[in-house]
Amino acid sequence: MPEIQLGAHTFRTHGAQVARFHMHDWLILFLLVAIDIILNVIEPFHRFVGQDMMTDLKYPLKDNTIPFWAVPIVGIILPLTIILVFYFIRRDVYDLHHALLGCFFSVLITAVLTDAIKDAVGRPRPDFYWRCFPDGKPFFHNVTGNVQCTGLKGVIKEGHKSFPSGHTSWSFAGLGFLALYLSGKIRVFDRRGHVAKLCLVFFPLLMAALVGVSRVDDYWHHWQDVFAGGLLGLAVASFCYLQFFPPPYDIDGWAPHAYLNMVAESQSENRASTNHGSHLTVRESEFETVQV
Repeated sequence: MPEIQLGAHTFRTHGAQVARFHMHDWLILFLLVAIDIILNVIEPFHRFVGQDMMTDLKYPLKDNTIPFWAVPIVGIILPLTIILVFYFIRRDVYDLHHALLGCFFSVLITAVLTDAIKDAVGRPRPDFYWRCFPDGKPFFHNVTGNVQCTGLKGVIKEGHKSFPSGHTSWSFAGLGFLALYLSGKIRVFDRRGHVAKLCLVFFPLLMAALVGVSRVDDYWHHWQDVFAGGLLGLAVASFCYLQFFPPPYDIDGWAPHAYLNMVAESQSENRASTNHGSHLTVRESEFETVQV
C-alpha cells in the first residue's frame, strides 16, 4: 500500500502536466456534448399508436416536479462539489482530475446512450393523448388507424421520448459515480463494521431513486422507463469509475490508478538509486582493501 503524500501534488505543481497527458480525453468529452445536442435536435421515431392503445396514454399532462435545469445540478454539480471538498482536504490533483473526468464521462456517455435509445425506440409517454389532442378530440387515420396529432409539434416530439428516462439515467450516472467515489474515500469496505459509512454512500443513490420516482408520479414516464434508465446510468457510472479508480473494496481504493502508479514508480526509482549507492560503497571498500 503506497504511502499517502498529502499536499505533494497540487493543481499548481502538477495540474498542467496531468491535463496535458489527458488532453485527448477532454476532446472526446466535447465530442460527446456535440453528439448529444444532435440527438436532441433530430426527430424521434414515431411509433404506431392506434385508438385501442390510447387507454394507457391518457394520464394528465403535468409539469415536472424536478425541472430539466435541475438535473445537471443533481447529476453533475453536486458530485463535483463533493469532489472539490476532498481536493481541499488532500491536495491531490491526480484525484481531482480523474474524479472530474470520470464523472463527466459517466454523465455524458449516459446522456448519449439515453438520447440515442429514445430516438430509436420512440415510445409514447403516459400523457401522450393530451400532447397529441390538447382539445380532447381524438383523430385517427381512416385507413391505417394511426393517430393524427393536432397539438404543438415540439410537445408531440417530446411525447415520443419515453424510453428510457433521461432524468433517471443522468441522476444515477452522476450520483452513482459519487456513491462509488465516497465508498473509496471513506473506506466503506474496511471490514470494521461501520454502518454509518454505508448510510453516506446510500444517500446519493436514494436521491437518484427519488428523481426516478418523480418521473412516474408526474406521468412523464412508465415504470419500465425509469427502471431501465437507472440501470443504464449505474452501469455506465461503474465502468467509468473503475477506469480511473480501483474497486472501493480494494486496499488502495482511496486513490486513483494514476496516483498509485506514480508513487510506485517513484519508490522504485528511490530503491534503485539506493542500491546503486550501496554498490558503489562496497566497490570503494574493496578497492581500499586491495591497496592495503
